[in-house]
Amino acid sequence: MTNPLAGLFTARQKESARRDLYARGVLLCGAYLAAHDSRLTQAIGTLTTALDTPAADPFDALLKVGERALETGEHTLALGIAETSTEIRQRSKGAWRLRARALDGLGRDDEAMESYERHLTLLGDGEPADEVTRGIDTLRRRRACLAEASTLFPGDGTPVTAPEFAAHVRARVAEHGPADPAVRRLLRLYATHRRLVERSGMPDPLLGGTTPIGVGGLRALLNGRTVCLVSNAAEVAGSGLGAEIDGYDLVVRCDTFRINKGGTGERTDLHAVSLRGATPWDGPAWTQPAGVRLVFGDPAGAWRRAARQRLTAGAQEHTGDASLRRPLSDPALLGEDRWGTKAGTAFTVLRLLDFLDVSPRLDLIGFDKPGRLRPEEAEWVMDRATHVDDSKMRIALR
Repeated sequence: MTNPLAGLFTARQKESARRDLYARGVLLCGAYLAAHDSRLTQAIGTLTTALDTPAADPFDALLKVGERALETGEHTLALGIAETSTEIRQRSKGAWRLRARALDGLGRDDEAMESYERHLTLLGDGEPADEVTRGIDTLRRRRACLAEASTLFPGDGTPVTAPEFAAHVRARVAEHGPADPAVRRLLRLYATHRRLVERSGMPDPLLGGTTPIGVGGLRALLNGRTVCLVSNAAEVAGSGLGAEIDGYDLVVRCDTFRINKGGTGERTDLHAVSLRGATPWDGPAWTQPAGVRLVFGDPAGAWRRAARQRLTAGAQEHTGDASLRRPLSDPALLGEDRWGTKAGTAFTVLRLLDFLDVSPRLDLIGFDKPGRLRPEEAEWVMDRATHVDDSKMRIALR
């Protein structure tokens, strides 16, 4: 006779196991907070709130904690979160990607490769995989360095591994001297390996024909053209303004955006992004098609590394060069330090376009509500507005 309570009992067992796994993630976060005070706090707080809200799904909040951990260089914490996430949802693409990146950061190359490949198998047709394939390519090139290094002095008898690579190089230099041809080759391999540890390799350094553009080139591109800066607010997506937005000569969007033909329009002629966090190069690749991609960031080293790792071949025709990386504070451009390092992307690109002053029409769409810009940024905009059309969420600066 079938036990009518068996299914209910099994379901409760599964739910209990899932709660235990979520609890493990919270315990990892709690242990971290006990010893640190960092920018992870907000993400961990969001996760804790989600766990206490019956209608909320805490899984995305858990992954966000892992991503924030990667941004701050806390790879061990990120791996713990990733391992918990892959146990909760074994077919989660985001969880396996997080696991691969954490293992990569810890130098556990073989395990990272397995996790990257697991992520790729879960991707659907047409889903972007540039960042993951670049990570796999980098791991393979690092492996090749170690494999060749192991063959240069076959008498050693043990393969060269990443943790012992530096010690192996020092020992061979001391034993054979720097003039030895095998030692010189070993030094070149070590230098290549270190570069690939510090930053991912670029399968296409020319980015599919992307050309750099400076201040003069951007001014020429804008000259005489009408421009609109479109907010990522949900109201715009449902506004029905798509045809009007696409009617401008140049459409500007910021950071992560979604296209809804009827509301947001379809074109992206200029895409502006700002680098955030301690390790901005670890963010997702910029795959949205755009005519020009401007990347704002400081210091210069972090900006170069992030641009190198996150720009995608063929995703843009032009990319801003170093002269456009910090337009607000750069004394060669605006030189306005009062906006600080936390200026929003939308305001940064708007202030740049206004400063260049070659567009006969410069409008903002969807920035009419509080919170879309910082208070001091909104005040600057409204002080210079020539017209406000609430029915179309439009603020005109020309």
